Amino acid sequence: MNVIIFGATGMIGRAVLRECLRDDSVESVLTIGRTPLGLAHRKLRDVLQPDPSDLSAPDLGLAGYDACFFCLGVSSVGMKEDAYRRITYDLTLKVARTLAAANPALTFVYVSGEGTDSTERGRSMWARVKGRTENELLRLPFRAYMVRPGIVAPQHGVVSRTRLYRTVYAVAGPLLLLLRKVAPNLVNTGEQLGRAMIALATPGVDPGTRILRPKDINRLTGADPGA
Repeated sequence: MNVIIFGATGMIGRAVLRECLRDDSVESVLTIGRTPLGLAHRKLRDVLQPDPSDLSAPDLGLAGYDACFFCLGVSSVGMKEDAYRRITYDLTLKVARTLAAANPALTFVYVSGEGTDSTERGRSMWARVKGRTENELLRLPFRAYMVRPGIVAPQHGVVSRTRLYRTVYAVAGPLLLLLRKVAPNLVNTGEQLGRAMIALATPGVDPGTRILRPKDINRLTGADPGA
């Protein structure tokens, strides 16, 4: 398959990219973002775009891709709702609508978050905005999946770009290892997320739901989260 990844410089996006480059079923990967990856690979084409939602360049060849893994996002900490919505909802939907128009056979996998509010009416700002984003994506004419990871345990040297999260992971790293053993369905690894997203884009795979929570992600990968 041929895959597009948004947000490949972030912790989750980098983990997903790693799995795509390692997987023999993925023939090519197009990454689109504001910051260069600093990575060379025979499968990889890294396109720098000041506005990642601008997909008007004809050489992108959007119709030739089988899946989009949308890992682009920001922390809501310290953000006003309007600013958070512009990135989380507006930018995501602009990309998704362009891709759906160019290629309605595409599989679109959106990295959301555990606790997302599908009713769009809860008290949590980020959860409402994520819920609205998910709902609109599910209405578009392509096959869409919402991936809601729990606590994401970084692996293979991949780290968060957010200073607060880096500090938390540095302090809580040993605790995450323990948590994976005693409560495996609260934790997903970056590798599991990447494997699950590739599986969702694979013809013939039916996860039985369009919204995947941590337990579904673990089940789909067939991995023992306590290993």
